[in-house]
Amino acid sequence: MTSFTDFLGNAAAVRQLRASVASGRLPHSLILAGPQGAGKYTLALLLAQALNCEQHPRTSDGLADLCGKCSHCERIAESADLDARVAEAVDARDALREVDKKETRILIQTHPDVLVLPPDPPQLMIKIGQVRALLDHVYYRPAQGERKVYIFTSTNFMKEAANSLLKVLEEPPPYAHIFILAENPGELLPTIRSRCGIVRLGAIPAAEIESTLAIRRRDLKLHERSLIARLAQGAMGRAIAFDLAAYTAARADALTLLEYSLNSPDHTTLFKMTETYRGGADGAVKTIALLRALSSLLEDLLLIRSAQPDLVRNTDIAPRLAQYADSVTFDWIDSAVRGLDAVESGMRRNLLRPLSLDAFASQLVAR
Repeated sequence: MTSFTDFLGNAAAVRQLRASVASGRLPHSLILAGPQGAGKYTLALLLAQALNCEQHPRTSDGLADLCGKCSHCERIAESADLDARVAEAVDARDALREVDKKETRILIQTHPDVLVLPPDPPQLMIKIGQVRALLDHVYYRPAQGERKVYIFTSTNFMKEAANSLLKVLEEPPPYAHIFILAENPGELLPTIRSRCGIVRLGAIPAAEIESTLAIRRRDLKLHERSLIARLAQGAMGRAIAFDLAAYTAARADALTLLEYSLNSPDHTTLFKMTETYRGGADGAVKTIALLRALSSLLEDLLLIRSAQPDLVRNTDIAPRLAQYADSVTFDWIDSAVRGLDAVESGMRRNLLRPLSLDAFASQLVAR
């Protein structure tokens, strides 16, 4: 993405940010909020480029833009593939001596004045070492660009890390901007939220997403585009990158969990499925996909129970979900959502994933 004009959706929010950059009034501490795939990270990088672009281009109506070709724009853009950059950083850490690994945190820096701070594996949390790296870096003036930019790609902070960030959020240097990307700003400490401005990226209508998919994803059939447009939950970037095969595989396991919880079939099928979630980092990624699929199914059950079947996202299995909805109560759905939260919390504490999933299903059967 080489320009703000390439950014899809949320035109009003993007225009507000571009006007703030042009006028020099962009908040130094800013939360970019929106669903996964809404483009929060892409927008944060575009802002970092606009703040540091050598050309400082402006549109005819005075909005900030970027050239996309100067050394600052190009080097910042190298951080765009976040998954690849994180994988490279993890591999580099794994190659270190054991004594050095413990003190090395995952940081992404393709430009000397732009630092990206993703959740640190395997716990996938923002750790105190990452915040200390920011604090060691932020009080020196920019090395090459005009502004320093720090991007936290998650709200999942360790408590000590979150508390260590408070002072710099309240009084950042005049040349520094700190962006926190949040699916749910409520997960952040109130003391963090109170120190930051907030810009929300809203959901894009499914019809608009489907039209874009017809152009961007010609590999998809009509019914697949329609399904993805609903599953993307209003997030254009999520829709364009949506791996439908991976989602349906995760959803199949989520349906196994539901089937066990509602109808108590043979334990063997459940145990065979949950056992596949044992292994390392791949198992963690697989578990996250399972939990998101299960969350989507539970939301659809809630919609059906609330007499809102037109809002169901998993439209291809709507009849099956309607059968499940006849067997559940609002209290059961609430208990299931709380159980999902407990499994996610257990992942952060490195509890055994198969046992957590088994316990989750068994608790729902008990209700």
